[in-house]
Amino acid sequence: MSKKKGLSAEEKRTRMMEIFFETKDVFQLKDLEKIAPKEKGITSMSVKEVLQSLVDDSMVDCERIVTSNYYWVFPSKALHARKRKLEALESQLSEGSQKHASLQESIEKAKIGRCEMEERTMLAKELSSLRDQREQLKAEVEKYKDCDPQVVEEIRQANKVAKEAANRWTDNIFAIKSWAKRKFAFEENKIDKTFGIPEDFDYID
Repeated sequence: MSKKKGLSAEEKRTRMMEIFFETKDVFQLKDLEKIAPKEKGITSMSVKEVLQSLVDDSMVDCERIVTSNYYWVFPSKALHARKRKLEALESQLSEGSQKHASLQESIEKAKIGRCEMEERTMLAKELSSLRDQREQLKAEVEKYKDCDPQVVEEIRQANKVAKEAANRWTDNIFAIKSWAKRKFAFEENKIDKTFGIPEDFDYID
């Protein structure tokens, strides 16, 4: 046969309160140590501890008279004490829910941050491509220096467009680097190293 499960702390508290409600009497500890085991199944060894927890929560009143402690309960006071306890628990629950919502919001913002960092990586690749195109155009200009002036002018204009585009992307890179430093307290050299940004990264003259 399995051993009978003992009462939980809350069950003991509830049954102890039943003694006071049912009898509407005043007790000494020694009285309750006799009544509680017999009528409510609370072991005599735990009566003092249960009583003290109820006193601490203002559910049971206790007064020392001469050399003995006397315990009693005013039903209305016990009801108010339970109500205050419930309100405190509800407040804690509400606070926990708010913290959960705040944490969830932070998680969502972090996800957005990761997306923006991925976008920054794409911008860096696009900038690199534009720089390569510009170098090719510069080479074309050098190649056609002595050729038809109209052809050379067209190449120069294309080079100008590429330069402006590259500098716009450079603007974007600097803006996102600045955001990452503020948002995540990253050091600039760490950002550069992580995303392969060269030390001499700057606008094109």
